[in-house]
Amino acid sequence: MLDQSQIKKIVNDYQDPSTLMTLEETKSIVKVEQEAGKVNVKVTLGYPAKGYIEQLQTDLTQLLKQQTGLDAVTVGIDSKIIKHKVQQGVQALENVKNIIAIASGKGGVGKSTTAVNLALALAAEGARVGVLDADIYGPSQPRMLGTTKRPESADGKSIEPVESYGLQSMSIGFLIDEEEPMIWRGPMVTQALQQMLSDTNWRELDYLVIDLPPGTGDIQLTLSQKVPVSGAVIITTPQDISLLDARKALKMFEKVNVPVLGVIENMSTHICSQCGHEEHIFGSGGGQSMADQYNVNLLGSLPLDIKIREDADSGQPSVVTDPEGEIAMAYRAIARRVAARLAIQGKDYSSAFPEIVIKND
Repeated sequence: MLDQSQIKKIVNDYQDPSTLMTLEETKSIVKVEQEAGKVNVKVTLGYPAKGYIEQLQTDLTQLLKQQTGLDAVTVGIDSKIIKHKVQQGVQALENVKNIIAIASGKGGVGKSTTAVNLALALAAEGARVGVLDADIYGPSQPRMLGTTKRPESADGKSIEPVESYGLQSMSIGFLIDEEEPMIWRGPMVTQALQQMLSDTNWRELDYLVIDLPPGTGDIQLTLSQKVPVSGAVIITTPQDISLLDARKALKMFEKVNVPVLGVIENMSTHICSQCGHEEHIFGSGGGQSMADQYNVNLLGSLPLDIKIREDADSGQPSVVTDPEGEIAMAYRAIARRVAARLAIQGKDYSSAFPEIVIKND
């Protein structure tokens, strides 16, 4: 008969195929109870996995029955998302546990489409999620989220996020006409970003996904120096030109001590809708090569599929248009890996320390 520590080790050593890591690596909490030939296991994941928990319960139950020789094995799984540490000297937001920056280094690689589907996938997995459109010159999230609703302000000082498909969102596109150009200089742009971030009444978010504009300029610098970012995700295509700029984005986050959670390779392959022929239009293996070169993770690959583009343009992203479809499942698998990689990061203990005030009596 195995004791509690041995059973706990079996669970901790389990390689979760959904995240490609062991439960111990993702800092999941495992509790074991034994009584009269029965084993009860409780696992608390540090990342949302609503669409995968049932399968994980089944797999762990079968594993423990094999290892213990007992039939009376029950496994319960839930998740608890905590606030993770950010850059040193940057104050965390009160109602936002974690900020995930989505960057590409260049335009035209499907970054905004990936960002909104990733946010929707995190929500589908059970998290409370928001999206901040940081592309002041070319905001696209209002169109992708299918809403032109103007944000409301109850006190004239702060604004309420616009809700769509269960996401809380904010974009300069909600405040101007869709065809109106933003003819602003850099300082105005960075001020607008900070105001949208801090003056929006985000409501208890587990994750705030920030859709960054292309490049490594003012917005990215402001984000890295003044916005509490828990982790970054780099979007690229397999094409050499795209990879060149994606590497710059990755190096930028490294320089400002923001952990890069991994790389997503978009438009990795195209399957002809008529004949089924698969073709690597933008090359192959670029995302994996970049991940290997910089010792980061390839979080997943997404196809060049006309449905993804049509869904985004129509204001109904693929994750909500066909939630059980192959494309949505690909986004949800990537979302779990992103959240699991973030769960590895250290916990934010800033709120645990009291504020010390010195007074002269």
